[in-house]
Amino acid sequence: MDPKLLKLIDTAIQREEDAYAFYRNLCGRVQDPAVGETIDWIAGEEQKHKAFLVKYRNGEFGAAGLRLSDVVYYKIAEHQEEPAVSEDMNSAQVYLVASHREMRSHQFYTVLAQQHAAGDAREMLLQMANEELKHKEKMEYLYANTAFPQTSGG
Repeated sequence: MDPKLLKLIDTAIQREEDAYAFYRNLCGRVQDPAVGETIDWIAGEEQKHKAFLVKYRNGEFGAAGLRLSDVVYYKIAEHQEEPAVSEDMNSAQVYLVASHREMRSHQFYTVLAQQHAAGDAREMLLQMANEELKHKEKMEYLYANTAFPQTSGG
């Protein structure tokens, strides 16, 4: 495998490890058990991403190991300021922090993909970007439903 691609994959693996550590730390700060379960879930997703990247690096499968899927692009994180991580965050703030983190991960993989010619590396990076966008979609959905709950009036 091309040494540049190996370095890129190693960087991506490190980012996934950092994301996992971030979410585990955030999970320890969350008071609401349901929010904690959600953050624990997304931490597990970051471990799956790392496992995929390790297998890809080891030649166990090509870029087709992940499927691209349609994602709703709410763009909430782009229009809401990211709150600081603190002990007294409410559920909406936790989801907004996670939305911003997933947005940055999506941007990371998208920019890297744009720097590669068509081929396996570009496809793998676009698929990773799509995975991060799916997580952002979920966190933004949860944020919207927590920050702006539907009332009995509609």
